[in-house]
Amino acid sequence: MVNWIGIAAINMAIAVALGAFGAHGLKNLVSLQQLEWWHTATLYLFVHALGLLIVGVLIRLRYATQAPAWLLQVGIIIFAGSLYAMTLGAPRWFGAITPIGGVLMIAGWLWLAISAFTIKPAAAK
Repeated sequence: MVNWIGIAAINMAIAVALGAFGAHGLKNLVSLQQLEWWHTATLYLFVHALGLLIVGVLIRLRYATQAPAWLLQVGIIIFAGSLYAMTLGAPRWFGAITPIGGVLMIAGWLWLAISAFTIKPAAAK
């Protein structure tokens, strides 16, 4: 089984590091629009990393399957990754894949919601 709690913690560490880099290292190197992309990417990375931590705990407690975790993680990579890439000089068309990451994150949360209504914990079975 994948250690989603560990992956979530790594995501949070990356979010802190990239947030600090954006606030201090990029300020004078990129446009205001690019800095906004960076901040949006960092916000979504951090919030969804925290969510992934919760999902990891729910998986260990057998309240959820791994599917929401995979959807969230891939969504984080595509959503935040595309925004980071555009900030660092990738072509603007790269932003066309950003919504795919958002849709995956939404799907992850919806899958978790469905799981919450349908999966009973091992002790309750």
